[in-house]
Amino acid sequence: MPRFLTLADVAEQLQISAAACYALVHSGELPAFQIGGRGQWRVDEAKFEQFIEDRHAAARAMLAAENPTPAG
Repeated sequence: MPRFLTLADVAEQLQISAAACYALVHSGELPAFQIGGRGQWRVDEAKFEQFIEDRHAAARAMLAAENPTPAG
């Protein structure tokens, strides 16, 4: 995998639309930066991997809160 991904690459890997990917960037959930004369967005591969790990952790926490284990 290259060090920097386009938003199209990220959208494809997450299996979401390009618009949904753009919304993640603009909300600040997915760190990205603009480069070049046309201001093309790029996502650092390491930050993308961290984003995925963070989403997994959030899902685990949500499930744990919804289904607490019985004490004992």
